[in-house]
Amino acid sequence: MHLATAPNRRQFLALLGISAVAVGCGRAEAGGAGGGGGQTRTLRYQGAAGAVTLPELAEDLGYLGDVKLEWVGNTISGPQDIQSAATGQTDFGGAFNGAVVKLASQGAPVKAVISYYGSDRHAYSGFYVLEDSPIRTPRDLIGKKVGMNTLGAHSEAMLEIYLERNGLSRAEIDKVEALVVPPVNTEQSLRQKQIQVGVLGGILRDKALATGGIRPLFTDFQLLGAFSAGTYVMTERFLKANPDTARTFVTGVAKAIEWSRTTPREQVVARMTEIVRKRGRNEDPAALKFWRSFGVAETGGRIDDKSFQLWIDWLGKRGDVPKGKFTARDLYTNDYNAYGKAG
Repeated sequence: MHLATAPNRRQFLALLGISAVAVGCGRAEAGGAGGGGGQTRTLRYQGAAGAVTLPELAEDLGYLGDVKLEWVGNTISGPQDIQSAATGQTDFGGAFNGAVVKLASQGAPVKAVISYYGSDRHAYSGFYVLEDSPIRTPRDLIGKKVGMNTLGAHSEAMLEIYLERNGLSRAEIDKVEALVVPPVNTEQSLRQKQIQVGVLGGILRDKALATGGIRPLFTDFQLLGAFSAGTYVMTERFLKANPDTARTFVTGVAKAIEWSRTTPREQVVARMTEIVRKRGRNEDPAALKFWRSFGVAETGGRIDDKSFQLWIDWLGKRGDVPKGKFTARDLYTNDYNAYGKAG
């Protein structure tokens, strides 16, 4: 089964509206397919073409023990990925923390369990224009098209914060057109001038920079400094029914984060390249040679209040979530992360 890849904002909000009802329909409600009423030891998930996710790396390194991953398709959309987890189509999903806030505000009983990506000096998303583009300042973006992987998530948030901090009004910000462009097509769309700005991150960014002819307008690392930006979520029902599985999964991913930090980059790239080759999904692993970091700020991917508070405040100011409905601590738990416990 291949799930949908990039729903637009209207589709996403419609899906959010049914999440609280649909969440009880998946196997998360019953505790999975474990024998004798036991906990499930197989976790369904969505991957990314040509890339290796932290859970996939953790499994290959042996950090998940007897917990197995079951790939059900690929996605380029974080909001869609966590919606699939909320409705029981998958057992976990990952997205930008602002999207997690939005999902929770609609009544979906999900908890963030570990950070899995972020921004640092190696891992960041940049907003790129052609070298000879007349776009030089935030105000130059008015009336321009900005291509990004999905709407209502990390890239759109970065764009709006950038514009707002540089003095643009809400009406002016609304004239900057954010468009969904699959990450693998963003560089080509920019070079063909189908869009004026393209959001590029990680290996796709480095590959485009190596080709040349583009320059950054700004990056999220320049905007906010080092920060963890996205988390994996599971439903509260799944966590209650499968606590040991959740603990194995979260701690295994935490170990993979630390392995990637302490292992020479060439070895990490070689390991991920081999994972892509042997899983047989007809993918090109060439872009993996540009990998530098997952960008997770905290040890073992542990989550803290600041990972969510910025987005609670931002979304509240936009009117996307009710102010004061919940605090950051309502949205996450570190109870399943045995790696690097605080205190």
